[in-house]
Amino acid sequence: MSEQPPFQVQIVPVTAFEQNCSIIRAPNGAAAVVDPGGDVPRILQAAGAIDARIEKIWITHGHLDHAGGAMELKRRTGAIIEGPQEEEVFWLSQIEDNWKRYGGGNGENCTPDRFLNDGDKLEIGGVEFDVVTTPGHTPGHVVIYHKGARVAFVGDVLFAGSIGRTDFPRGDHAQLIDSITQKLWPLGDDMQFVPGHGPISTFGRERKTNAFVADALTGYQGAEKQDADVAAQKTTKRYQ
Repeated sequence: MSEQPPFQVQIVPVTAFEQNCSIIRAPNGAAAVVDPGGDVPRILQAAGAIDARIEKIWITHGHLDHAGGAMELKRRTGAIIEGPQEEEVFWLSQIEDNWKRYGGGNGENCTPDRFLNDGDKLEIGGVEFDVVTTPGHTPGHVVIYHKGARVAFVGDVLFAGSIGRTDFPRGDHAQLIDSITQKLWPLGDDMQFVPGHGPISTFGRERKTNAFVADALTGYQGAEKQDADVAAQKTTKRYQ
């Protein structure tokens, strides 16, 4: 059974991509912002509404809609930027150019104060979170989670009913599936997750119903890979 979360979460949709930026407020008011992709005034307004003092910025990966507002938010709050894994410099250094390709935007290239790796810890207001690396959608993607509260912030690795794209440069579909089944599923079926886009779900629900990574498709059982259901594979877009 999960504990009562020792923190409050406020989701703030940002950018034209409606990215789920999350404000994590600890009991003492200190807060971390996960993936401030843009619309920094909106993030600050939401933080003020819950009396949250932004001290940390946590980035799951370097795409423009997740990291484009991090530098502005840092300037306006003094918060430090932690994450993602160092391979994401590939994307963090292209944010401004990529916004131009989408027709304009005010995102900035991002320089983190600290890169993250498997097993690292993040802390805000005395509340500690764990980190796991999950490459595939991007090379240095990370997932941030709290074991006791049974909640994970998964960026664009996994969605309710779908998975992250891998057709971008340095995307790797097989690696993404391994990240989901070998890094996320072992955290437990009751783990809720906040995806980068769309509604919240649980790992257990996705293992049963997700048309891309349901157990019948991946052959996942426990921590072992089993033979997948070939007939089921043929009916899903992932294998077409």
